[in-house]
Amino acid sequence: MYPLIKRMIDVLLALIGLILLSPLFILLAMLIKVNSKGPILFKQKRVGKNKKHFYILKFRTMRIDTPKDIPTHMLENPNKYITKVGKFLRKTSLDEIPQIWNIFVGQMSIIGPRPALWNQFDLIAERDKYGANDVPTGLTGWAQINGRDELPITEKAKLDGEYVKRRGLWMDIRCFFRTIMSILKSDGVLEGGTGKAQKDAINKENISA
Repeated sequence: MYPLIKRMIDVLLALIGLILLSPLFILLAMLIKVNSKGPILFKQKRVGKNKKHFYILKFRTMRIDTPKDIPTHMLENPNKYITKVGKFLRKTSLDEIPQIWNIFVGQMSIIGPRPALWNQFDLIAERDKYGANDVPTGLTGWAQINGRDELPITEKAKLDGEYVKRRGLWMDIRCFFRTIMSILKSDGVLEGGTGKAQKDAINKENISA
């Protein structure tokens, strides 16, 4: 019963978001266009429910010569590809708001495991252990409010599994409001990506040794 209610809530909130945020969409689109060459929106193949592929939408935050289908944390120097406007969009998570359309058409939910890149086979395999590939992916989720970019793959998948076990109206409400707080504080946003905090700690130990 809850999956149907959840879908109805997603459609309603996505429709409201598309209407109310339309002035912001226009403003950000203008800033992106003025700041750098290339399209306003960025499309990327991701893995949705039951490992079905779809194209996620984001405001473009990187230069058009950025290597394709490579997670940000795997780029040698991700900062050199991020535009000035892109840095602001990523820090505030405003680059994600075009995914309201993905939610509206049923490719995603507001709350759920973040959709993996089609070639993030390690994350996909880890999520299989917890059934986290069998539920709708989300704009935000339990892993995002418990570490976000700082988390290593295994820990992120484990948290996605916790969400699957506990999912329901109260869990989604909790994720929603904690996401707002995380965005306001920019918690866990690290250019360099997944597991960066852990890698930095290891590097520091190696230098000390």
